[in-house]
Amino acid sequence: MAPEPPPDSSSKPTTVSALDFGDPLYLHPTDTSGASILSFKLSGTKNYNVWSCAMMLALEIKNKVGFIDGSCEKNNDDLVLAKQWDRCNSVVLSWILGSVSQDLYMGQIFSIIASEVWDDLKETYDKVDGSVTFNLHHKINTLSQNGSSLSEYYHKLNTF
Repeated sequence: MAPEPPPDSSSKPTTVSALDFGDPLYLHPTDTSGASILSFKLSGTKNYNVWSCAMMLALEIKNKVGFIDGSCEKNNDDLVLAKQWDRCNSVVLSWILGSVSQDLYMGQIFSIIASEVWDDLKETYDKVDGSVTFNLHHKINTLSQNGSSLSEYYHKLNTF
């Protein structure tokens, strides 16, 4: 009696346990909606650039950037993967909402797609105020070494 051929992999249902850590749909046990991934909160225009850079780094570490840039799309052909996408999207959304001030949170609480919240926050807070630009130029022009080491002076200048 000949052994049975292996089942066709295309007919096997997808299981979440088959996802490995390189897949954006993989959730590590520590990837929970209650977890905070940033130590500070977005408060508006004044810290949007720093916040978005820190958030991108945190999401890159967790392999979840695809949920905010749109590159990780929902697979509606596979019910298991579609549900896992919904779950991952919800986790990413909770990370975003958990890292914004209470006022901003209230404006986004009924959102359901992480990428739409990300885009909305960018559109709203990624603005350059003319007075901020003027003050920044003023600080750069009035910066002096004043006895600090060259590396400290360079760091201050580079920070501006």
